[in-house]
Amino acid sequence: EEEEEEEDSDEAELAEFIQAQEPDDGESDEEVDDESEEDGDDADGEADTDGDTAAARDTADADADAMDADGEEGSYDPEASLRKTGKLPRRLKPSTELPPGATSTKVRFDQLSSFLEEDADAEFRGPPSAGPAESKAEGPSGPMLVETSDSDTEDDMHSTNTVGNIPSHWYDDEEHVGYDLDGKKIGKSGKEKDRLDKFLQKVDDPNYGRTIVDPLTKKEIVLTDEEVDMIKRIQGGEFPDKEFDPYEDYINFFTHEEQVTPISAAPEPKRRFVPSKSEHKLVMRIVRGIRKGWLKPKPPKKTDETEFYDIWKNSEVVTPGRKALVHIAAPKVPLPGHAESYNPPEEYLPTPDEQKEWEDMDPEDRPRDFLPKKYTSLRLVPAYPRFLQERFSRCLDLYLCPRTIKHRIHVDPESLIPKLPKPDELRPFPTKQSIEYRGHTGRVSSISVDPTGRWLLTGGEDKTAVFWEVRNGRRSKVLEVPGEVTSVAWCPNPAITVAAIAFDRTIWIVNPSLGPRKAVEETDEMLKAAVNAEGRTSAVEWNRPTSADAARSGLRFELTLKRDVTQVTWHKKGNYFASVSPDGVADSVAVHSLLRRHSAYHFKKGRDVQKVLFHPTKPLFFLATKTHIRVYNLQTNTLVKRLTSGAKWISSMAVHPQGDNVIVGTLDRRLCWFDLDLSTKPYKTLRYHPLALRSVAFHPRYPLFASSGDDGTTHVFHGMVYSDLMQNPLIVPVKILKGHKQDSAGLGVLDCCFHPTQPWLFSAGADGTARLFTDA
Repeated sequence: EEEEEEEDSDEAELAEFIQAQEPDDGESDEEVDDESEEDGDDADGEADTDGDTAAARDTADADADAMDADGEEGSYDPEASLRKTGKLPRRLKPSTELPPGATSTKVRFDQLSSFLEEDADAEFRGPPSAGPAESKAEGPSGPMLVETSDSDTEDDMHSTNTVGNIPSHWYDDEEHVGYDLDGKKIGKSGKEKDRLDKFLQKVDDPNYGRTIVDPLTKKEIVLTDEEVDMIKRIQGGEFPDKEFDPYEDYINFFTHEEQVTPISAAPEPKRRFVPSKSEHKLVMRIVRGIRKGWLKPKPPKKTDETEFYDIWKNSEVVTPGRKALVHIAAPKVPLPGHAESYNPPEEYLPTPDEQKEWEDMDPEDRPRDFLPKKYTSLRLVPAYPRFLQERFSRCLDLYLCPRTIKHRIHVDPESLIPKLPKPDELRPFPTKQSIEYRGHTGRVSSISVDPTGRWLLTGGEDKTAVFWEVRNGRRSKVLEVPGEVTSVAWCPNPAITVAAIAFDRTIWIVNPSLGPRKAVEETDEMLKAAVNAEGRTSAVEWNRPTSADAARSGLRFELTLKRDVTQVTWHKKGNYFASVSPDGVADSVAVHSLLRRHSAYHFKKGRDVQKVLFHPTKPLFFLATKTHIRVYNLQTNTLVKRLTSGAKWISSMAVHPQGDNVIVGTLDRRLCWFDLDLSTKPYKTLRYHPLALRSVAFHPRYPLFASSGDDGTTHVFHGMVYSDLMQNPLIVPVKILKGHKQDSAGLGVLDCCFHPTQPWLFSAGADGTARLFTDA
């Protein structure tokens, strides 16, 4: 019932559309209604609509020809009216557009020759003058459609499209589908149907459900029953061919009998003309066995000939397959010297005291077995009393002591030196001093540069922290602190313009108001909003400055710890920083959160901690004691790796920007390079400083690292780390920077760091100065 209701609604819509297009003419309305009723009857009765459609088309063509022949004015042609609007129903459209007054004739391919003969006999030269019967007798009057056996195949339809394999949606809005080889446009063979045409086709065409459109030729293809069944079988997971038997009996095509004709006439493969690798290996294996005596040739056949023996041949028999013993000559007796002469010089004659000392010595400890004596002539020399003992001892040595032959290896000493690139090929790197920053009255213990590279922060034992302008060495701001500054660190995040200053048991978080005003204001607002919202008790006391002078100087937070602080380091994001107190155990390392105003001691076994660092990319934490470096995972709170330096006292540490390599400076003049992917022991140990190392640093962008020590020099190295894990890092010393002087206590350069973007190096010395070394 639902299907009948849908068909009735479709017929009603079609009738309304045709009435709207035709004029108020009774005959036309009746004809359209009759046609609609006939179509509806055909759809309800499921009759063959192909014949009705063809009959309707012939009737419409005959009416059009009659109206054109009579030339009646004012007559109405419904087909022409619908054709003008572009909405001609499919059942009224002719299959092929013909000129006025022409008809089409279908001729089979096997009847083409007879048809052409009839055409020649009729001498057809123009349009027909009579009805359809007479024009059919005279010859074809329109385009001739020739049916062939392969005219409707899929390959032929695709061969008509010469635009190539390109996306067809490029030409959806165009009147052509592409270009041929001559650059001319190729028009569309079919017209895209609108919703009305598709609706009419759905009502009139019984094959609507099995009609598809070829995307290349834009032609409609009606699937046959066999093709529809094939699609259904494929969707059901069956074989496309219903006659295919997957379980048919196996037929043995090969026999043991030799055939005259080969099975395959394919050309010989290339592998038959290429030497076999397996045969080559087998031959080399046999050759190796012959050379080493593993394979022996077959013994010759015995003959009846008389054999002769060499009775004077050496009795020693050498075992076949073994090397003969090589005779080693006995070492020669050294030639006599001046002390063994019968008339030695005066300086070789012993004094009475030396003679008594020689007699009191044990015979094995005596430098000589005799005492030199002087005779006036050779005739007065007596016989040597120890001659027989010495000869016997020599024979025992030759008999009992083994002897071997030592082959001297001739090695060129220059070949033992590794081939390193020249320093000029590894530029840029700092080479000379450009600026000297003077202003401290005591030792400059720590130095740090801001992430933009414009400002420099130094802290000294004169209880001051000075902010410098890098380019010209001008002092921008000076902060006086209650104690000696042990460490300064600038936040590495450019959006947070704060620095940490450590002295005694206190850490100051300072905003020096240097840099862009917007960044400074945003930093102050962020610090004002920093509140311990979680309600947890902090292990370190956080205080805000109450006085106006402290706030005016840039002080934002003051942290009070339990023990003296020697180092402060920041996380790369700038929201966390850590501090080191070597005197503590469980409270030696503290991790602080700037935004939460919270601190905690995470390492209970932190004895003799010297330095700590955050990993640049991973949640890892490096903790250096006097002799070891421990690597912790902050997410799982577990120990990941333990590095052994082999040194007595670690003084400094730096992590490569990629995070896979670590360098360590020690007080026993060593610089250890660790490759975390290679081993827990140092990959390289460098000993270039004559005195203790105080600081090491990596450049954040260039393949450079530096080390400074108490000798007042800073060594710059080229350290290239490759992405290939099979290639070891390249370490080349390139420059020694001098300028700082040792103080009375023997201290030299106490700290160093690189510029964030330029190949420049900053150093802080015990002489109260900071220096900038540049590449030009």
